[in-house]
Amino acid sequence: MDTKNQLIEKLENKTAKVAVLGLGYVGLPFATVFAEAGFNVIGIDPDERKIEALKKGESYIQDVPTELVAQLVEAGRLEATTDFAALAEADAVSICVPTPLRKTGDPDLSFILSVTTELAKYMHPGMVVVLESTTYPGTTREILLPQLGDDTDLVVGEDFFLAFSPERVDPGREDWTTINTPKVIGGITDACSEVSATWYRGALETVVSVTSSEVAEMAKLLENTFRMINIGLVNEMAVMCDRLGIDVWEVIDAAATKPFGFMKFTPGPGLGGHCIPIDPLYLSWKLRSLNYTARFIELASEINLGMPRYVARKVQDALNDQSKSLKGSNILVLGVAYKPDIDDLRESPALDVIGLLEQSGAVVSFHDPYIPFIKEEEFELQSVPDLMSAVKAADCVVIITNHSDYVYAEILETAKCIVDTRNALGSAQRDNPKVFRL
Repeated sequence: MDTKNQLIEKLENKTAKVAVLGLGYVGLPFATVFAEAGFNVIGIDPDERKIEALKKGESYIQDVPTELVAQLVEAGRLEATTDFAALAEADAVSICVPTPLRKTGDPDLSFILSVTTELAKYMHPGMVVVLESTTYPGTTREILLPQLGDDTDLVVGEDFFLAFSPERVDPGREDWTTINTPKVIGGITDACSEVSATWYRGALETVVSVTSSEVAEMAKLLENTFRMINIGLVNEMAVMCDRLGIDVWEVIDAAATKPFGFMKFTPGPGLGGHCIPIDPLYLSWKLRSLNYTARFIELASEINLGMPRYVARKVQDALNDQSKSLKGSNILVLGVAYKPDIDDLRESPALDVIGLLEQSGAVVSFHDPYIPFIKEEEFELQSVPDLMSAVKAADCVVIITNHSDYVYAEILETAKCIVDTRNALGSAQRDNPKVFRL
């Protein structure tokens, strides 16, 4: 039996050893799903705090219950280590590391490069490697393949198998999870796609094979570029409606009654999360290297990046209406997670809003039931311990993240002034003189 069929047999009977590189919002759910499906999984991450937590059977990711982690660890299905030498025994490797942007707007592939260098030391015949980290089209072939194949004298599609499968994790969702969200996968060769799809079908409900790793990489960027551009459109619509004296939320609700040809997006204080604010800029960067300007992406990015400053101006206008200056005023920000009911602060627009308000001389505090502490280069803040006392003391309350935990009627009654960037108070408050909406 050749190498490919031997590996397929191990994947089908779940005797293949699975390694997951990176145990964050993507990697830990991935690891637990495959461990639940019957694979023996080892997670590798340089963060010793994560490893120690997992060894104790504790989860640090909101979407992964501690009870599940404890059960898998006790059963011997899930292990964790900081030592990449564990890859020597791995048959299937998933790379789930961050791919942020540098401050210059260029892709930061340092995490991918680092783990690929470590993985190359332990490559052996009969391995399948799948990159999950979002990146620009060509990364799998141009960066991973030379290090894992050429530098190790292994032939891709014969000795080892390499593919890309974009993560589709939406933190906080219970309807669409790692298990039932359709999984796109594209290999360097047809054999790579076949082996990778066989592996993923061992735990995931729907696997969609495409013809190449580049198609899979581009599909992920299309998904998030679609959302980013439409959010940019509706954010600009909010600005235009404000100039025209029209309620943008009523406009959106009216348009959403059309049963075809329209998809509802809502405005907000800016983009957050690891995907939408970042992924389309990977594509834009790649196209610039080919002397092409991705105009829709760059325009939408400009609009979305301007929303925190627009919100800060809204706060200033709201205070002016009370004959108060922004400088020296007490501002309470409600919600700093990038979306409701999660503990994820990545790329949250709240950070920019807080920074801008502080630069203008405001005294800023925040409350978030999921995030107790913020530590940024420019500021450090702790969530206020008594929400309603802080609401009462604030000159202006700014709703950035509309967590469902908040009792908005009570907040509205107590606050002197509210800037509502999420329509959390509802359209019934459109004529309330102390409510200023986006």
